[in-house]
Amino acid sequence: MRYLVRDKIFAIGDDYWIEDENGRQAFLVDGKALRLRDTLELKDPAGRVLVTLRAKMLSLRGAMTVERDGETLATVSRKRLSLLRNHYRVALAEGPELDISGRILDREFTVARDGEVLARISRKWLRVRDTYAVDVVRDDAAEAALLIALAVCVIRMADKD
Repeated sequence: MRYLVRDKIFAIGDDYWIEDENGRQAFLVDGKALRLRDTLELKDPAGRVLVTLRAKMLSLRGAMTVERDGETLATVSRKRLSLLRNHYRVALAEGPELDISGRILDREFTVARDGEVLARISRKWLRVRDTYAVDVVRDDAAEAALLIALAVCVIRMADKD
C-alpha cells in the first residue's frame, strides 16, 4: 500500500494528513505544541492515537522514540555519517533491529530488516511538489503505522540537523 505525505516546514503544533493511494485520509500527524521536547501523535481517521513520537531530551546524535500506550516500541537514532547516504538504526523493543538508509533529505530511502525491504520512501514516483510516498511492502495495518512513524521520525531528525 502506498501512502502520500505532503512535506511541510515543521512548526510547533503542525498537523497534517497522510493519505492512502486512493486519496483517503489514512493517518493524522498531530504535532503537540508547548511541550518541552518535540512530540507528535500518529492517529487513525477516527482520532485514536496509534503511536506517539518523542524526541529524546539528552542524546548526542539525536534520537526519537516511538511509543504505544506508554510503552516504547522503537528508538530511532543516527547510525553513522556519510557524505552520500544517511543511516539510521531502529532498535525495536521486540525483534531484530531495522536499518534505514538512503538520501533522507531527498526523501529517497528504505526501511529494511535483515536485508528484507519493508518500506520504500520516495519522491521520484510523484510529480506533485513537496510530496513523497511511503510504499509499505506488507499489507499489515499495524506495521504500516509503525513504518510511517519511522519515516516521519527520520525526516524530522534529518530536517533538524
